[in-house]
Amino acid sequence: MSTADNAGATDTLVERFSLKAIVEACLVLEEDEAAAKDIEIGMMMGAGILPGPFTRADDQGLDTVLEALERAQAEWGEGFEAPLILRRLVAGGRLGRKSGQGFFPYPQPDEGQSRETVLLETRGEVGIVWLNRPPTNSLSPQLIQELWELWHEVDGKLRAVVFASSNIFTFSAGADIKEFTKMAPEKEGKELIDAGHSLMRSMERSSTVTIASVNSIAFGGGCELAMACDFRLAAESATFGQPEINLGIIPGFGGTQRLPRLVGEAKALEMNLVGDPIDAYEALRVGLVNQVVPDHELFDTSMRWARKLARQAPIAVEQIKRVSAAGDLDEGIVAEKQGFATAFASEDAKEGIGAFLGKRQPKFTGR
Repeated sequence: MSTADNAGATDTLVERFSLKAIVEACLVLEEDEAAAKDIEIGMMMGAGILPGPFTRADDQGLDTVLEALERAQAEWGEGFEAPLILRRLVAGGRLGRKSGQGFFPYPQPDEGQSRETVLLETRGEVGIVWLNRPPTNSLSPQLIQELWELWHEVDGKLRAVVFASSNIFTFSAGADIKEFTKMAPEKEGKELIDAGHSLMRSMERSSTVTIASVNSIAFGGGCELAMACDFRLAAESATFGQPEINLGIIPGFGGTQRLPRLVGEAKALEMNLVGDPIDAYEALRVGLVNQVVPDHELFDTSMRWARKLARQAPIAVEQIKRVSAAGDLDEGIVAEKQGFATAFASEDAKEGIGAFLGKRQPKFTGR
C-alpha cells in the first residue's frame, strides 16, 4: 500500500471514530443517562478524547457534522444515523461555535465589550454578562471591578440581563482565595467586600431583571452572586454551596442573609455550617433555584425567560422588586460584613486558608 493509501485509510478511520463518538454521546444524552457536561468530561478524562465530542462537533459546525453523518450512513450503515437531538439543534439554528450556540453556548461579545474577565453581549433589550475567568471564574478584585463597570453601563438601560459562564466547567467557584491572602482585612479586604455588596444590592434594586444561568459549580461568592439575581435557572449538572466554613471564615457576599430568605433558616444554617454542596434538584426543592433543565437547554431557557421579562413594564418591575425586598437585608448585610471581618482576621482563618492552599486538612483552635 502506498503512503497516500495509508494516509487515506488513516483519515477514514479517524473520521469514522469521530462520527461514531458523537453519535454515541448523543444517544447517551437522549436516553437521559448523563448530562451533556458529564458526558463531555467523561470522554475527555476517561477516554482521552480532547476536545470532547460535543465541543469537537460545535467547533466543526453541527450542520457540517450532520451532513457527514448522512454520508456515513449511506456508506457505512445505520450505526451512523444522525441522532434526533443533532437534527433538532441544526433545525433550530444552533450550529455550534459559529452561531454562538450548539451543544454549549459561546460568547459573541459586542464590539468594545471584551474586558479581561467579563464580556457583554446584547441581543435587543437583553444582555448576557459572560463570566470569563477560566477555569473557575473566581471572584477576584479585578472581576468584581469589571462587573461593577459593566453593570453601570447596563443598569436601567437593558430590560433583562443573563449572567452566564463562558466555560462548561464552572459558573463561579467563589472568591479568589490566593488574592484574599494578599489583602489587609481592614483595607483591601473591606473594600472588596463593600464593592461586592454594593454591586449585588444595585442589581436587586434595579429595574433591569437579572437571571443567573448556572451551568455548573456555584460555590461561595458564585452562589452568592446567583442569589443576588432575581431568578436562578440551573442545569441538571449544576451544584450550589457555601463552603467558607471549611476555611474558618463565613460567607462574605450575602450568604448569611439571602440564603435563609430563599431556603429557610434551617436549610441555610445547614449549608453555611456544614459546607456541603447540594445538587440542582435539591436546590429546586428547597427554593434556591426557579427551574432545572437539561444542560444543553439551559442557555435557551434562560434567554426565553429574559425575553419574556424584558417585555414587562420597567416601572412596575422596579417597584415590585423594591417592595418585595423590603425588610432588614441591609442591616443583616452590615452585621455579616462585621462578622466576616472578625472571622477573616482570626488565626483559624489563616489556618483554614493555608490548609486549602496546601491541600491538607485544617486544624482549628478557636483563636
